[in-house]
Amino acid sequence: MTRPNIFSDEFEYDDEDPPGFRAGTLRVGKDAGAEELAVKVYGLPAGEKLCPYHYEYEEEWLIVLDGTVELRAPDGEHKLGRGDVVRFPRGPDGAHAVANYSDSPARVLMFSSAQEPQVAVYPDSDKIGVFPGIEADTLMVKRADGNVGYYEGET
Repeated sequence: MTRPNIFSDEFEYDDEDPPGFRAGTLRVGKDAGAEELAVKVYGLPAGEKLCPYHYEYEEEWLIVLDGTVELRAPDGEHKLGRGDVVRFPRGPDGAHAVANYSDSPARVLMFSSAQEPQVAVYPDSDKIGVFPGIEADTLMVKRADGNVGYYEGET
């Protein structure tokens, strides 16, 4: 049995994350062998955001484990503290962004179904991301670029 710890400080950081979006990740669900749930703990240094404002087509939950974070949601900004739990429904009503505007680090746990492909919509930048679980097939597009016809390129 594996036993990842949600209070570990062994966060993974992505060197490609730009300043302002440098959060660390503990993949506790994956490390525990999860197949049906995606469970991650994020370490948010002071002044950093977890990700851009977005929504998905699966239910997602957030639990603040430590510190204070600012949640942007369709109904406005909300300050969340240790122990606060928030559910994000599927689709536009579940749009969210999490930021740490305090002077101290924060830690949040987020979980959702582990559906693939995953689709995320980014209203501020008008992008759609498709994440099928295979890096070569991952796609991030601007909606303004438009759709192609179903049979385009097939004949």
